[in-house]
Amino acid sequence: MTAIDLDDGPLESVRFTGLKPGPKLIVLGAVHGNEPCGPTAILRAIDDCRAGRLKILRGEVTFVPVANPKAFRQKTREGDRNLNRDLREKPLANDYEDRIGNPLCALLRQHDALLDIHSFRGEGEPFVFFGPQNNRGELEPFARAEEEAALAGCLGVAIGIHGWLDNYARLLAIRARLDVPRLAVTEGYGTTEFMRFCGGYAVTLECGSHDDPEAGEIGYAAIRNTLAQLQLIDAAMPALALKDVIEMVDVLLCETQGDAAEGPWRTGDAVPAGAIIARRADGTPVTAPRDGFVIFPNKAPKLGEAICHFGIAGSRGPAA
Repeated sequence: MTAIDLDDGPLESVRFTGLKPGPKLIVLGAVHGNEPCGPTAILRAIDDCRAGRLKILRGEVTFVPVANPKAFRQKTREGDRNLNRDLREKPLANDYEDRIGNPLCALLRQHDALLDIHSFRGEGEPFVFFGPQNNRGELEPFARAEEEAALAGCLGVAIGIHGWLDNYARLLAIRARLDVPRLAVTEGYGTTEFMRFCGGYAVTLECGSHDDPEAGEIGYAAIRNTLAQLQLIDAAMPALALKDVIEMVDVLLCETQGDAAEGPWRTGDAVPAGAIIARRADGTPVTAPRDGFVIFPNKAPKLGEAICHFGIAGSRGPAA
């Protein structure tokens, strides 16, 4: 079988339906193909459901172990491009991610809540991304912030981060000054943003580094906690785990090839005002504008990519 034949293969999903009413949950893994923790955690949960160790009594759960089969088969972040950018239905598909994105979007529309399981490059503590407060704005209107924050708080990780889409808009404003292709703000829309657009709510769980053997365990525990929090199974409500909530407020871009993050910083690390967090190609240091947190430091960014995002202590808690 050729690679082209494999790329024509189906998107696998496994659904368990309880006999009593309840919410509909979807759990995704391997939106990026080099992140094995999602498939590991999800396949274990599927086995538990089939064996009766996890009994879905209410609502539904749909598991998608591998959301991007081509990237997963290649063990690369992307197949043709990043599936978690500009995710929406596209009647005329231009690449593999457009093609797989259509059935994936159709699945998302059928559900109330999404748990999207990821890992990240480099080192750092696991964390959860959640969305905006309730609002009627243009960028990401939303009306289910309380439910989403409650889900984020129960997953078992101590760090929560919000403000992604606003910060992505800031990134595009800076990028527009550079000699790089223009991007639309929809490039910042991935699985969670599409889910909110459809009237649901969603969180992205970052389980740690790609090669951390504990990442799959963190993802599996989060699945069990989510099933309990939504009461799809008979289990005690999981304990609140969030301790630090970070709001993304700024982004530092690679404006000249050679600009890069500097220092031992990891995602979620607290940095004091004035600490060096990056260095320009000409040797000029870039310092933290105030006390805050480093998010996704990149020591080898391409022109127009983020060197790092910067956050501050947020006022939102799990029930805000």
